[in-house]
Amino acid sequence: MKMDLLSEPLIQTDRAPLSLPGLLAAMARGEVASFPALRPHQRPAWHMFLVQLATLALSNAGEAGVPEDEERWRAALRGLTDDFPDDAPWHLVVEDRGKPAFLQPPDPGGLRWHEVATPDALDMVITSRNHDLKREIAHDAAPQDWIFALVSLQTMEGFGGAGNYGVARMNGGSSSRVMIALAPVTGGGPVIDPSAWWRRDVERLLSDRDRVLGSALLWCLSWPEGQQLDLVGLDPLFIEVCRRVRLTEGNGGLRALRTTSKAARTAAKEAKGMTRDPWAPVHLGEAKTLTLGERDWTYGLLTELFYSGKWQMPPLAKEAAREQAEAMALIAEAFARGNSKTDGFKSRVIPVPKAVRKQMFETKAVELSKEQIAAIDRVDKALRDGLALIAAEGDRDKLGKAEYARTAPARAALHRVADALFFPTLWDKLAADDADGRHKAHMRFTRQLAQAARDEFARTAPGVPCARIMRPRAEVRGRAALNTGLRKIFDAIGEKEFEDA
Repeated sequence: MKMDLLSEPLIQTDRAPLSLPGLLAAMARGEVASFPALRPHQRPAWHMFLVQLATLALSNAGEAGVPEDEERWRAALRGLTDDFPDDAPWHLVVEDRGKPAFLQPPDPGGLRWHEVATPDALDMVITSRNHDLKREIAHDAAPQDWIFALVSLQTMEGFGGAGNYGVARMNGGSSSRVMIALAPVTGGGPVIDPSAWWRRDVERLLSDRDRVLGSALLWCLSWPEGQQLDLVGLDPLFIEVCRRVRLTEGNGGLRALRTTSKAARTAAKEAKGMTRDPWAPVHLGEAKTLTLGERDWTYGLLTELFYSGKWQMPPLAKEAAREQAEAMALIAEAFARGNSKTDGFKSRVIPVPKAVRKQMFETKAVELSKEQIAAIDRVDKALRDGLALIAAEGDRDKLGKAEYARTAPARAALHRVADALFFPTLWDKLAADDADGRHKAHMRFTRQLAQAARDEFARTAPGVPCARIMRPRAEVRGRAALNTGLRKIFDAIGEKEFEDA
């Protein structure tokens, strides 16, 4: 057996290379600020893995707090695998394939294995044009590169074709494991403190449990071909493995072997991702976790999750009483996944001021967000009508789907501006002392949207197809339609679009 995570410093941090127990101890002391070799898309998998592992180890050991010394962590981790006194589940390479290795289930025998040369080829990223992250380039990989790839693959992967099943913690093989959470930040901005975030989540989860309630480290269990695990027998924080993988040494370095399975490791299709994952939002009416699909974390999606009343926010997205004085940000991360491909890793970090966190999921926030969405819709309509009229050569009778379709790029640019303004404005309103303060914040928001619409109209209008002889009339009428639409918005509010100098 080689490369023991319990004793060898295989994981590089900004502080030093550390063993797994050493890493957990250093994070408990707040000493780790980054993982230099961790790729951006691996962050949510690595964070969730470390939180789940630490919580399971501590609850199994009867620890009430988060220890700061390495030996206690080593003992707690070993306690999760006391059926293996040789520590096989913590080694990257175990020659006897009938035993587990780190995130590598035992080989039941009789399978056909295929070599994987690099950790990035093992990782979960699948793109239709191989443009997001190039594959099979990490030929000088260190052991930690394989560790990160294993965590990413085994805890986040979706369906990859016959015999390649995805994880239980998502709503179907073409879905994604979503993470929505609050996290401590440094410097008051969007820079996440990984140690403080990890400790915060571990302490929150540890406070609600006192023991392990079923199978926890699924890579330690035998995996006979065609046999599945039942969710009922698993601890809510179980760490899964969805693929058969084994690491081996050869040709001067580590290599992976992988093969298929006749069934998913866990029988979870009917659960639709409902595995009590503490980072996953749950649809209340349809009893399923969120599928990001090929979307991004826009204000539209986030306000649906936060304020529609249809979704239950995960526990780790909510502020605890003792966190009121801390600087924190809301994190939303997942893969935008389609049919056996991804549309890329999607991440959004939204700083949330201390003064508004208690209110950010409450009724007032719902009402104020609806007000902002209505303003965006009205400004969007004004821009759409103005540009479509140019495409119709200034003739309203010619307006149709084709003319409105010409406006899509400009409207998308407007929505990007709205997206950047949306949550800072909402926080300003929630923090305002009175109705006058909220009104002023809303007017700033609406005026900025109107100016963005005018800027997009000016940028886009010359490129809208229109017969040359009709263009002067079309642009005059289009600009007039934009002006009329915007004037109606401000008339309804009882304010002027442009403030007096």
